[in-house]
Parts: sequence; C-alpha cells; structure tokens
Amino acid sequence: MLYFVYVLQTNCKNKKITYVGSTNNLKKRIKLHNLGKGAKFTRGRKWKLIYSEKHSNKNKALSREYYMKKDKNFRNQLKNNS
Repeated sequence: MLYFVYVLQTNCKNKKITYVGSTNNLKKRIKLHNLGKGAKFTRGRKWKLIYSEKHSNKNKALSREYYMKKDKNFRNQLKNNS
C-alpha cells in the first residue's frame, strides 16, 4: 500500500501557515481537513495542497513526515514558491 506525506498551506491574518501530515488516501484526507474533521490544528481553515511525496510503506512515510515537520527551511521554501 502507498502512503503519502503532504504539506498543506493556508493564509491566516496575512501570514502563510503550513501543516505536514501523512496518510494512505491523500484526496480523502485533504477533504477531511477542509471539512473540519482533520487534526485539531487544521480545523476552521481552508487548506490547499502545496507538496506531496509517495512512500512504499507507513514507516518510511512517518519518518519523512517527522523530518519535514522539523525542517523549517524546506517548509519556508515551499511557502515562498506557492
């Protein structure tokens, strides 16, 4: 089964905010975030996908998600390019 690591972005008070997550069904997960049924941090905001990666197993995806959450330079680069 494929797993995805993704980065979402929203604008809040003229500031771009990103969220990093992982899932095995990317379209469904983004839809849930936008319906207010995703992670608590994402509720009440409209999110758009700005980056995603495919991984062959859950452990690889979770490891990459953890790394991306800590990598502020990578996330800032994504924000500046979107």
